[in-house]
Amino acid sequence: VQLVESGGGLVQPGGSLTLSCGASGSISWLYVLGWHRQAPGKERELVATINSRSSSTYGDSVKGRFTISRDYGLNTVYLQMNSLKPEDTAVYYCYFRNLAGDLAEYWGQGTQVTVSS
Repeated sequence: VQLVESGGGLVQPGGSLTLSCGASGSISWLYVLGWHRQAPGKERELVATINSRSSSTYGDSVKGRFTISRDYGLNTVYLQMNSLKPEDTAVYYCYFRNLAGDLAEYWGQGTQVTVSS
């Protein structure tokens, strides 16, 4: 499975940013696609994921501020990030896992999000 990430960059506190991640290749009928993040000196944590049945999961720190959505035909997910805080600064990694078939999981190369004035 190949993952193509886009988005990221520098934004001021309170601002918004959108990330996208497209998956292609050996995708099963049931899968999960989304984002994790890792800040310097911290462990990687869940941001948001959505599965092919459109069930989504959010990390506690982003609930109510971030929204994940998907394009069914393109196997692409979008992460709309609003009310960004400096503590949202991290490298954001696209994550994909087949939930049927080979159960393989994949990570994107990561994109930097910096929230700073």
